[in-house]
Amino acid sequence: MKLRLLIFATGLALGGLLLLGAPGPVAQGAEPPAEAARATFAGGCFWCMEAPFDKVPGVISTTSGYAGGKAKDPSYKQVSAGVTGHAEVLQVAYDPGKVTYEQLLEVFWRNIDPVDGGGQFCDRGSQYRTGIFYEGADQKAAAEASKHRLDESGRLPRKIVTEITPLEAFYPAEDYHQDFYKKSPRRYTSYRAGCGRDRRLKELWGESQH
Repeated sequence: MKLRLLIFATGLALGGLLLLGAPGPVAQGAEPPAEAARATFAGGCFWCMEAPFDKVPGVISTTSGYAGGKAKDPSYKQVSAGVTGHAEVLQVAYDPGKVTYEQLLEVFWRNIDPVDGGGQFCDRGSQYRTGIFYEGADQKAAAEASKHRLDESGRLPRKIVTEITPLEAFYPAEDYHQDFYKKSPRRYTSYRAGCGRDRRLKELWGESQH
């Protein structure tokens, strides 16, 4: 977390005004098309979850945000301090005629460490926990079945600790977090490498992560 905060603070100091004003393809709070479905995942740093899902055919948009806590309309400062109970999450709008929820679950698993209950990679604390926030009975059943299959496969060194809970509220993160990997590619790459994310994903999944 210290590495991320350092990179984040440096980015604001060097180019904060430009970053805040930079438009992204997903407007904060924008509504997806009527035919779109939604999926919400917590995988640690939301900066690092956008890119894998943006590459999936059938994904319409991704929005970084917060879910799973009690406070209304939390700020990044509050969430990152671990005082609201929220996790950093990514909400995915997708076309179910082109990609299924089950396929999105596979992308999710291969971009997290499902056996780490203390956070993800260098980011520690419940705000960086992994989770699947389902909407409706079908998503719940699919998520539980996917988790069970992975647990029983013997692929992982320990039991999965990823939570499966209903989505009660989703709050989009501040605009400067949206598409951070596109807006600030060098800072993003430096953070991702320094946090050990790719190294750990390769240990768990080999070259099969998305």
